[in-house]
Formats: sequence, structure tokens, C-alpha cells
Amino acid sequence: MTHKQRIQAAIGGKPLDRLPVALWRHFPREDATAEGLARSVVQFQQRFDFDLVKVTPVAGYPAEAWGAKLHYLDNANGTRGYAHRPVQSAADWHALARLDVRQGLLGRELHALRLIRQGVGPDVHVMQTIFSPLTVARNLSDALWKEHLQQEPGALHAGLQIITQTTADFAKACLQEGADSLFFATQLASFDELSQSQYEAFGMAYDLQVLETIRGQTDLVLLHVHGLNVMFELACRYPVDALNWHDRRTAPTLARGLEQFEGTVLGGLDEHETLSGGTPDQVRAQAQDAIAQTRGKRFILGAGCVALVTTPPENFQAAKEAASFSPSL
Repeated sequence: MTHKQRIQAAIGGKPLDRLPVALWRHFPREDATAEGLARSVVQFQQRFDFDLVKVTPVAGYPAEAWGAKLHYLDNANGTRGYAHRPVQSAADWHALARLDVRQGLLGRELHALRLIRQGVGPDVHVMQTIFSPLTVARNLSDALWKEHLQQEPGALHAGLQIITQTTADFAKACLQEGADSLFFATQLASFDELSQSQYEAFGMAYDLQVLETIRGQTDLVLLHVHGLNVMFELACRYPVDALNWHDRRTAPTLARGLEQFEGTVLGGLDEHETLSGGTPDQVRAQAQDAIAQTRGKRFILGAGCVALVTTPPENFQAAKEAASFSPSL
């Protein structure tokens, strides 16, 4: 099987030649340019030959496109900090403008996609990262989004509508410019952040608008539910093909998640304690446990979130080795 065929078989619950595996990481500093990000992603794929190429742009790229100022952080996640956020008051939500996604920061990410597609070839899914509108709103405003949700909901809704339109435009453009699948990430579908009714109104309502615009344009959308104490039952209602969450750090387990979700689950490895901090033998052991939980059906071996930049290369390789199993077992 090609990488793409293997992923498609896993999504469809069909027989496999081996279990698919997909891991990814940030590339701080290199990701400041399209050429640097593309070169790093392609080299990472050439080294480990994963079954799916998930593109990891600057984590705050949508906020940066609306004028946020970011700075490098020396952290293991490879993310940035915020020196300035453009939303400083409720009135600023009304001032947000729908962006031309082929220009500026978003245009940079589309250029990176074209280069990555050229570099990895046609036989592997290139998956672009799309952040949910409420996640983008949080990045634009720091803690103000929650204050406005409670005290100025009309202003927040106005901002979310503009963010949703731009996000949908960008998702469609990504599928036209090199990506053939999408990684849709929400960082606020957690009971630690909101009630379910709040997330349905301010999060899910806008998420579904984005997903509706790409219906029929891709055969793979993966929903990443970030954080702890996640709204898993709500996530299972999303029209997506695969689901990824921190299964080693928060409920449900992979086995339970596979029972609740009709599609494919991706995970099994703790990106902190095991993939980054463990030994190759510990990585292999945790991978084998994940395979046992799922029986290797409707399952892609991966991590609960982005791998740390400190992850030893031999641990990435150990994950690949663990995925080479007989699907008949």
C-alpha cells in the first residue's frame, strides 16, 4: 500500500498491510517563512516516512494574520508567545475584517503547502492545520474572549462570524493549493473552559459552518480536541472522519473512544512522558497497548498532540517499528 492508501483503508475500516502511523512536530524559527517550514516538514517526512504529513505552521498564524505580534519562546512545544493581541475591547471584534487568504500571513502558509506537496509527492496525505474560530478568538484577545462571552456576547458573535468566514475561505484555499486533508483543532471544547451549552453556542456553531464549506472537497478531516476534561460526546457529533485527543492524559481511553465514535481514532502515545521522555522500549510498549485497545481497527497510531521538539529521533523510529504488525492479530 502507498501511505495514502493505508490511511484511506484505516478510515474505511478495511484490511491493512500494516498499521498506519502519523507523528508531527513544530519547527520554531524555520516556520517563519514558507520555504523554511516546507523544507523542515519535507525533511522530517523523508527521515521517518510517516503515513500522513501533518503541517504544523506557527501555532498563532491566524491571530498573526489579523495583526497579533508574536515572539519566540524557548519551550519544548515549539510555540510562540504574544507580545500584542489586536482585540483589546469589545468594540475591536466589530473592527475585524474578512481577510484575503491569498495575501499576507495566510498567503505564506498556502505557499508552504505548495512547496510541501511538491516535496513529498502525491502518495501521502498532506494535512493542513486549521484552528476553530473560537480558538482563534482566544488567541486574538487573551482572556477577554471569556469576559466578552459572558458580558458582550453580541460583540463576540460578530467577531466569530468574520473569523469563521476567513477560516472557511482559508480551508478551501488549502485544499486547492496542496493539502488534501485537514486537521481541525479546537482548544476550548473542555469543561475546564466552558459549559457544553456555551461551547455549542460560541464554538460548535461556528465550527460546523467551517466544516460545511468543505463538505465533499476532501475525504479526510481529523478533529483534534485539545486539553483535559474534553467534551468527547459533543466531539462525536462532528461530521469528521477521524478524532484525536489526549487519550493518555484524559478520558476516554482509546478503547472507549472507539466505542463512542463511529470513525477512526488517532493516538495511543503520550507525547510528553513517553514519546519525549521515555525510552524506545517504552514507546513500543505503549504503542502495543494502544494496538491491543483498538485491535488495530479504525486506528492510526500517533500522539495525543504535537510531539515535543525535544523528542529523540529513536523514539519516532520506535513508534514506526511498533506499527509494523499483522492486522490479522
